[in-house]
Amino acid sequence: MKFKTTPYHSDLLKDNDRLSAFYHAILEYDSNHDLAYDLGCGSGVLSYFLSDYFKEIIAIEIDKKASDCARENLSGFSNIEVVNSDVLEYNFTKKADLIVCEMLDTALIDEEEVPVLNYAKKFLKEDGKIIPQAIINTVELVNLERHYIHWDEDVNYEEFSKPIVYSEFNLLDDINPEFEADLSLKANKNGIINGLKITTYTKLNDNLIIGQSPMLNPPLLIPLDEKSVKVNDLINVKLKYIMGKGIESIQSEYC
Repeated sequence: MKFKTTPYHSDLLKDNDRLSAFYHAILEYDSNHDLAYDLGCGSGVLSYFLSDYFKEIIAIEIDKKASDCARENLSGFSNIEVVNSDVLEYNFTKKADLIVCEMLDTALIDEEEVPVLNYAKKFLKEDGKIIPQAIINTVELVNLERHYIHWDEDVNYEEFSKPIVYSEFNLLDDINPEFEADLSLKANKNGIINGLKITTYTKLNDNLIIGQSPMLNPPLLIPLDEKSVKVNDLINVKLKYIMGKGIESIQSEYC
């Protein structure tokens, strides 16, 4: 099936790793389920995948152009309703067996995955599930070429520690979007550090975890003041951000 898309959603459709991961997570379902919500449905491709397994799919998309594309793409499916709305303003009237929410980005900082799911999962059945299921974040010390917050998209940097897991969230839980942690990282060589690298792994279900792909969770590079380190030095850093409020909310400093 050929999908009409916006330029941004066209890039998402070309990311085969991302698309395949969600497709295989949805394949675990049989056709005995009543309702799925597809939140931030974009062009509607995940609703298309869901159509064989659920009697009803409500696909919600805030962007008017994207929702128009989804409505056209899915017009042949009697069990899919496309709604142009902010999820946080949508009047949910039914509880679902599944919520799919693909508003993913590194550490869930830039997209509204956490505030959207904190609200929408009130309309999930007691035994209902969410795709993705969980998020795992790692951090390591680096020396950055660019001294501002940016994503790892063909930029140069040097790693100065092994990655450690600094946070893990089950998306069925209520999550406080205001994140704060004191990190302790051990330098594994001599040199100059001036930043952190955050990498996010997405757990779609019990059997499927995906790392970065072209349009999914590129590592995020965060500057620190320049500091000389030696092998085995412990570097303590305070990291703060608000999930859903963008990279402008990130604060990082030595402690």
